[in-house]
Amino acid sequence: MTDRSIGVLAHLFGCLPYRELAAKVGQYGFKHVQLALWKAIQDYDFSRPGRLSPGLAQTIGEAFERNGVRISVLGCYLHMFERDEEQRRLNVTRFKELLRHARDFGCPTVAFETGVNPGEEYADRDWTAMRETLAELAEEAERWGVYVGLEAANRHLVATAGQLSRMLGEVPSRNIGVVLDPGNLLNAANFDRQDEVIAEAFRLLGDRIIACHAKDRRLEPNGKLIEAPPGHGQMNYKLYMELLEASKPGVDIVMEHAAPDQMEDCKRFLESF
Repeated sequence: MTDRSIGVLAHLFGCLPYRELAAKVGQYGFKHVQLALWKAIQDYDFSRPGRLSPGLAQTIGEAFERNGVRISVLGCYLHMFERDEEQRRLNVTRFKELLRHARDFGCPTVAFETGVNPGEEYADRDWTAMRETLAELAEEAERWGVYVGLEAANRHLVATAGQLSRMLGEVPSRNIGVVLDPGNLLNAANFDRQDEVIAEAFRLLGDRIIACHAKDRRLEPNGKLIEAPPGHGQMNYKLYMELLEASKPGVDIVMEHAAPDQMEDCKRFLESF
């Protein structure tokens, strides 16, 4: 199998000064990182657009590079079909700023999940707003030569592989790619047929994958499905890694849901494939 490039969510180490954060990621042996500026970097307030410049982005990127770490994905955690139009425009502006500066960070991809409405109720207008937002972001990504990474996640507007495939069909830009996380496609109702869910994700989305996430899922005796560190649950990682090798050998994998004292063990588990 292809050697896997295992990275980590930067904010699993907390919100730190960027030089300290870069050094810590490197000390743990990770080769790349998914960086959400306003969740992981303490030095600057990135909660409003306008703080970034090519120089600042390059300086942060170089700090990671000096520690043997590249920034593979910029994360944002923004609600992208927000019904409050003013707030949605602010979210779009923040995302576009990341797209403009992604290459300055040395990063090809800015990724997001669509967002969750209170009560998890969705209407046709939400899908329409998301489609229009994604088309706008794709146009910006094309302008700067980078990718928008879209991730399906339970309870979000785009929750399943089928819904993500539909959205990609409605916004036909090759600058939109898939960030695949099988753990986010599993729930208590479908966990007993997880192999089918994982296989469907690769069948529908395999050729569009540009990055992957790695966390685990475990079904509790009370029937609740919980998140777990990679290798500490019941997800069929053998199937996940085999399908990933067949579809996208060498793709970046970003570890999720692991505390620092668990990371070495989880990283070893992922590298075992």
